[in-house]
Amino acid sequence: MSTTEHLIKVGSLEFFYREANPIGSNNNRVVLLLHGLPSQSYTWSAVMPALAEKGFRAIAPDWIGFGFSSKPDRRDFAYTPDAFINALAEFIQVLELEQFSLVVQGFLGSVGIQYALRHPTQIERLAILNAPVSSAAKLPWKIQQLGLPLVGDMLTQDPLLVDRTLESGSRYRVPDKDLDVYRRPFLKSSDAGRSLLATVRNLQLQPSMAELESTFRQWTKPTKLIWGMKDPWLPFSLAENLASSLQKAELTPLEEAGHYPQEHWSAKVSEALLPFLRSQII
Repeated sequence: MSTTEHLIKVGSLEFFYREANPIGSNNNRVVLLLHGLPSQSYTWSAVMPALAEKGFRAIAPDWIGFGFSSKPDRRDFAYTPDAFINALAEFIQVLELEQFSLVVQGFLGSVGIQYALRHPTQIERLAILNAPVSSAAKLPWKIQQLGLPLVGDMLTQDPLLVDRTLESGSRYRVPDKDLDVYRRPFLKSSDAGRSLLATVRNLQLQPSMAELESTFRQWTKPTKLIWGMKDPWLPFSLAENLASSLQKAELTPLEEAGHYPQEHWSAKVSEALLPFLRSQII
């Protein structure tokens, strides 16, 4: 099952996205997959074909400022959660996605959760992989330093920061063929580093987590938490506490996975996602 690449105009910006479509399907069942920091939609490359093979239209965009999407100056795009949410809403509108299941991962994936909680009628199911979900979550030093004055300006211009961050969070070596894709935006232009710097500085994690904690109290949509147990940044207790507080929640621990389970344990992630996405909503 092949994955295609697209670039579309959304307002004044361009969104790059990857898509995997099932053969001979009306594409009514849509799954939208959102990446975390400092990644891009390529992180879902092994999961998307598995979803398409079972009849789902899988769509994974690069967030604005990341991958091969537009990287506007911070004077034109605020790089705050609200800015990302509004851009995502416009992307969804342009693609005419009325209802879909949402899969999010990592820091910045939390912005996807905020979108879901603000637009519950659009969301059929929500799946969360190693993302901050409560005020107990803290931004790790590995990512914090990317937003520091002077230090962050230098670090975010180094293409090797992708290697260090992905491998530090996953605790596994990322293959060179994958790192080539992740590094490419940083090698092409300094805009990628500036966008990452602005994102980390404006992530507003604690206000976002306060919103999540407040709004999750009313959340009734089926929710799946898939958690890499070797995540050095977000402990499993975050997932356990959220799952126990929701009405319709499932929790799947992945013993050998770290912060980016879709990178090294894509088959396990797909195995956990598919029954959840295919189950009947009661």
